[in-house]
Formats: sequence, C-alpha cells, structure tokens
Amino acid sequence: MPEFLIAALAVLAAYLLGSVPFAVVCSRLFGIADPRSYGSQNPGAANVLRGGSKAAAASTLLGDSVKGWLAVFLAQMYGPNFGFSQGWIGLVALAVFFGHLFPIFLKFKGGKGVATGAGVLLGLSPLLGLIALGVWLAVAFTLRYASLAAMAAAAAASLTALMFWGGGISALVVGIVAIALIVRHWGNLQRLMAGTEPKIGDKT
Repeated sequence: MPEFLIAALAVLAAYLLGSVPFAVVCSRLFGIADPRSYGSQNPGAANVLRGGSKAAAASTLLGDSVKGWLAVFLAQMYGPNFGFSQGWIGLVALAVFFGHLFPIFLKFKGGKGVATGAGVLLGLSPLLGLIALGVWLAVAFTLRYASLAAMAAAAAASLTALMFWGGGISALVVGIVAIALIVRHWGNLQRLMAGTEPKIGDKT
C-alpha cells in the first residue's frame, strides 16, 4: 500500500477516534441526561458534571483525554515505520482534535476540546502537557471557572511550544489547537466579562 494512502487512512482513523462522544456515552452508562439537553448543552466533561454525576464527568474527561493522547502516541510510535513525516503526525494530532470539535457521530456539533486538546499535548510532549495541565488546575481551583482555565492553559501551551520548538510543525499544531480552544470559548469569555459565567460544579 502506498505510504500516502497509509498516512491518509491514519488521519481519517484519528478523526473518527476524535468523533467518539464520550460525554454522551458516559452519561448514558451512568444513567443521567444527555449533556446536550442542559447547562451549556456542550458534550464535554464540565457540562456532564452539571448533570450531577462526578463519575460520569470523570469518565468523560478520561475518555476524551485518552483519545487525543492515543492518536498522537500511535502516530509517533508507528508512523515512522510507514514513512510518516512530522507533518503527517501533526495532521493526525489535528484530526483527532477537530474530530472532537466536529464529530461525525453528533452531526458535527461537538465539545470544546479541552480534554482532547490536553491529550494531544501530552502525546506531543509529556512536559508540555503537564505544564498546560498545571495552569488549568491552578486557574480552575482558585477561580473555579473551567472556561477561563482552558483559555489560560491554551495560551500557556502555545507560548511554551514556541520556546520548545521555535517555528516547527509541533509548535504550529499546538498554536492551531490553542487558537481553536480560545475561539470555542469566545461565548464563555463574553459571559465572564458580564459576570454571568457559571462556575465549576454549578447546576445551571
């Protein structure tokens, strides 16, 4: 099979993996309402938590993170055996991330990408992922705004990636992920400025 076709199939597989809606799946498994029916109507861990099940929220967070990490890990581990360049690995990382944002299984209406983005970062560089996670935790636990924590972590990850890799492919991938995360949270930013953004754990 031609190397190009193998790489293209890897990108497609990453997108399909990213499209798996763990928020919806875990909510059904734990017997709570579909997260698209309450709160922010976002199929993500933060909104699942508003449904009243910490176990469902934790499972969603884990599932969304692992799928991002797994796609990048497999591409980096086995891709070179098939002639994958760093560019193809970057496309795999973006495919799993945007698969979560625009999942084919939910008519292209997905989550905001925080957990999956974190998984992608951990796959590209464990240290980078841990730095972003540390920023997220610091903001989330002090201010209790998941959206603000996500945007702060995205900005920190992008700046750190530039320090790590300069203008390389991996830094570009992190930058695209960071911009997409901030754009997806634009409505949250407006609510933060208006003082109407719900805090972590609020059942709104």
